[in-house]
Amino acid sequence: MATAKRVGYAVVGLGFIAETSVLPAFRHSNKCKLVAVVSHDQKRAKQLGAKFGVGVKDCYGYENYDECLNHPGVEVVFVASVNGSHAEQTIRAAAAKKHVLCEKPLGITVEECRRMVEACKQNRVYLMTAYRKYFEPGSVALKKLITSGKLGRLRHMFSAYTEVVDPAKVGWQLNRRLAGGGSLMDIGIYCVNTMRWLAGSNPIEASAQTWTDDPKRFAEVEDSIAFRLTHPEGLVCQGTSSYSSKAASFVQVHGDKGWAALNPAFAFEEDRRLFGKVQGKWFEQKFKVMDEFVLELDHFADCIRRGHDLKSDGIEGLRDIATIQAIYQSARENRPVAIASNIESTAG
Repeated sequence: MATAKRVGYAVVGLGFIAETSVLPAFRHSNKCKLVAVVSHDQKRAKQLGAKFGVGVKDCYGYENYDECLNHPGVEVVFVASVNGSHAEQTIRAAAAKKHVLCEKPLGITVEECRRMVEACKQNRVYLMTAYRKYFEPGSVALKKLITSGKLGRLRHMFSAYTEVVDPAKVGWQLNRRLAGGGSLMDIGIYCVNTMRWLAGSNPIEASAQTWTDDPKRFAEVEDSIAFRLTHPEGLVCQGTSSYSSKAASFVQVHGDKGWAALNPAFAFEEDRRLFGKVQGKWFEQKFKVMDEFVLELDHFADCIRRGHDLKSDGIEGLRDIATIQAIYQSARENRPVAIASNIESTAG
């Protein structure tokens, strides 16, 4: 790969996560290069383009997205726009024969996700859901601990991700059309995906409840939500997300031989601690802050150049949205909701 041509990316959507994490990651990659940027505001595109080494002619507004897709140097489109735009931008990129790395959530409905998966399949391009936890060393160490069998048979998992949303700064996140949901769709999806990934199985039933002490502000999307996911063979996963609690995140796994916890689990700007107790013995590992975004960029580059299998393809994103839709339905109807087990067969 050292002598292979670097993979050219266009980043679409230049909000907070793109400016602070995605665009800077290209500076740390030997496998990828930033070729173009696309924003709803062409002035912002030019400003960030200049900051990250993109020429003026390669800075586009959304109205010129097709021009970007015709750029010969663009092989991958990194979709980092608002959730409600993911499907359209991904499908258009696939039609232009561009590979797509899409921020989570993949789409905001199961039907959107299915159309995205099918478009990429028909056009023979890769579709990857940007789940950086599949590459972050602390999470990988926890996954290896589980698969080693040292925790024994898994019985319970618990996970939470919370943050206080600043009313002065928040915009599209509280708009159902643009966001698709509230804290669950935005940050709770990390709990859903990570527990499913760690378990190595898919949930079959969801139960959930939402609450808030500010119903006016959270009129369109949920503030806090707690959910319970039942897996085959009795594993129970419980999660919570909230827009009204101080920033924190963890995942804790309990087996019949021991338990382990990663805390913090999801925020990428803090050192991590993996600790627990296995057969009566305490252990602890520490992981320093590192650039998780370059890991997912480079993994995608390896898949394109070397034909490696994706660790988090479009089906992974589809499964999580199917789970989230069942969680939302349970909260609305105050009853357990079955989660379809044939997601793959209905995705084209």
